Amino acid sequence: MGKIEALLIVVGLLMLSAILLAIPTMLLWNWLLPHLFNTPAITLYEAVGINLLSGILFKSNVSVKKD
Repeated sequence: MGKIEALLIVVGLLMLSAILLAIPTMLLWNWLLPHLFNTPAITLYEAVGINLLSGILFKSNVSVKKD
């Protein structure tokens, strides 16, 4: 297997994992928020964006050193 095939497999797996992680976000958003706060329903791609944004905003850079 060449480098290009390996790169395509990695990119494909990353996209698949992003979609699989966005499905619960989309389902929960569309189930709760339109009824509670009168917000519009979101698409799968918008859920991926929300997951990406929340990962950037709430990323923890705290590391604990154990001596």
